[in-house]
Amino acid sequence: MYYERPPRRRGIFSYFIVALIAAIIGGLISAYIAPTYLYEKVIPIPEIYNREVSPNIEQQIEITPSDNISPVEAVAKKAMSSVVGITTIQVRREFIWEREMQGLGSGVVVNPNGYILTNSHVVGDGDAKEIKVLFENGDTIPGKVLWNDVALDLAVVKVEASGLHTADLGDSDSLVVGELAVAIGNPLGLDFQRTVTSGVISGLDRTIRMSQYNVLEGLIQTDASINRGNSGGPLLNSKGEVIGINTVKIGTQVGEGLGFAIPINVAKPIIDEIINKGDFKVVYLGIAGTEVERYEREWGVDLYIDKGVIIEEIPPNTPADRAGLRPGDIIVKIDNQEIESINQIRKILYKYKKGDKAKLTIIRSGKEIIVDIVFTEIR
Repeated sequence: MYYERPPRRRGIFSYFIVALIAAIIGGLISAYIAPTYLYEKVIPIPEIYNREVSPNIEQQIEITPSDNISPVEAVAKKAMSSVVGITTIQVRREFIWEREMQGLGSGVVVNPNGYILTNSHVVGDGDAKEIKVLFENGDTIPGKVLWNDVALDLAVVKVEASGLHTADLGDSDSLVVGELAVAIGNPLGLDFQRTVTSGVISGLDRTIRMSQYNVLEGLIQTDASINRGNSGGPLLNSKGEVIGINTVKIGTQVGEGLGFAIPINVAKPIIDEIINKGDFKVVYLGIAGTEVERYEREWGVDLYIDKGVIIEEIPPNTPADRAGLRPGDIIVKIDNQEIESINQIRKILYKYKKGDKAKLTIIRSGKEIIVDIVFTEIR
């Protein structure tokens, strides 16, 4: 026997689905159609929506891709073969014996005839027993330190080779916070040679205290990952130009993503003079001195001043002697630059040439005095 099933009545869930679909369609119409109609027909279009009609040319940002590769890839392709690994054997004295320690860092070729720029600490501040330079093609060549400066944490190493691929040097004075930064180096060992990391320029003119009496100033800050072994390697801009030499990373206990590089413009005149003359010489004051804080601690006195360098000795016929400086004077400024340490004085003197003049602000017998000095000699 056949029975016809009575028609099923719609449940409340069906009405809910229909209402939900209608609400979504209504929302889309109100979000995209209504505002357009209102702004164009009823309400004047605000200036923020009107940039296509009246563009601000200075605020336009244009990115022009080239060869279908990313900027980081392009930078790596251009600069990779100029980046080298540097291994060292350093001798460390412990009590009555000595032991050899292996060191690892990076460097960048700045001249095809074998001149390599790196950090001073990578080459044991000039005291490394052995230096080897590892190139992209697998060659390993002995190197020697031509010049280094602990205060700047820079060194120039020479290998006997020619026709090397060199890096282009950029202009670190024109850097802008937020622009691309690419680091290439050997983090954590040779198993990770020529690792590429990228980020941005996070800050400029940063100061880092490396030790109690050694302060690195004017550094470039980046969030491109920099680890042990990256030291001495290049920091590059979007053109693949070297804008800095990676030097230090703040430990993870303080902050992450805080890497620092020495601006390449600091190294440029040094590189040029070493290549052309075989060495780099700098003007000098002609004093022996120490930091105020250290002097007070060692001698148990209070000089009633927080910062500065106290002169302990002045050899005859030096610029300081001819300027009338005396033992006991405290140097607190060179021109407008405040002085905290001997290393800081050394770094400041790189800015001057033979024959240049400067004004020293000193404290003598509790009084502030301005002394003119002429840098008549170099060493």
